[in-house]
Amino acid sequence: MNAIEIKDLSKSFRGMYAVDHLNMTVPVGAIYGFIGENGSGKSTTEKLICGHLVPDGGFIRLFGKDYTDPGVRVRVGALIENAGCFPNSSIYQNLRMQTINLGLKNPDAEIARVLKIVRMEEHAQLKFKKCSLGMKQRIGIAMALLGEPALLILDEPINGLDTDGMRMMREILVDITQNYGCTVLISSHILGELEKIATHYGIIRQGRMIMELSAKEMDSRAQVFTTLQTRDMEGAKALLSRKYGDVRREGAHICIYDVDDTAGIVDYLMQNGHPVREIKKNKIGLEEYYVQLMSQKEGR
Repeated sequence: MNAIEIKDLSKSFRGMYAVDHLNMTVPVGAIYGFIGENGSGKSTTEKLICGHLVPDGGFIRLFGKDYTDPGVRVRVGALIENAGCFPNSSIYQNLRMQTINLGLKNPDAEIARVLKIVRMEEHAQLKFKKCSLGMKQRIGIAMALLGEPALLILDEPINGLDTDGMRMMREILVDITQNYGCTVLISSHILGELEKIATHYGIIRQGRMIMELSAKEMDSRAQVFTTLQTRDMEGAKALLSRKYGDVRREGAHICIYDVDDTAGIVDYLMQNGHPVREIKKNKIGLEEYYVQLMSQKEGR
């Protein structure tokens, strides 16, 4: 069973598609990285899944049931745009009001549970307006986790965070999936951070899904390359170009694509009078893969 199954989902505004016959599959237990440029339809898709917008066509199934089913709706938590908290109320008070809205039993135990998950047990009495951006994002996740949802939908939760904030957010999201059995759908423009935690990816462009793949599949498709430095960079580049197909000068390095035979490269350069100062095997990351894919779609 999948956590989310979407088929031919469409939503238009003033005659223009924001989501254009979108297909999407999110496996149970995944951290699904939802990727696309601004205006590609990510937030609209998330709002449709959450029931904040009504689709023009297509269907959405959550855990095998129609997304409007009351039994499945209570299994969805979301943080889209902001936490929607009262600034002059404490973190505890904001969470308490949400437990009332949700009709939860044992509210204090539930608040303690979610505060522990987001590492904020010691800040329950702090007023929301005095919280940092990272804390506010974690409070939003705590609000979304009330009631123990099986699916958590997060719209850009790591944008604007500093290094420590992003690290903590990564730890929390992995903890949610591995120890609390929650599936996470997360959109983000910070692909380097997303790559560290995502198990699956969906890449959307102009409202259409152009590719879905697992992290393992992406890793197997990612282009390998070797970077190196020598004393005579231009001479070494010209020499390497005679033997290897794709050789480029990128900044302070020579890059040889689709080749990871470092020993062979070093021997070839040494035999031709180019001692190597530094050499390293690399693999294209998520961000580079995404840029390459977008370029191909645009015909560049």
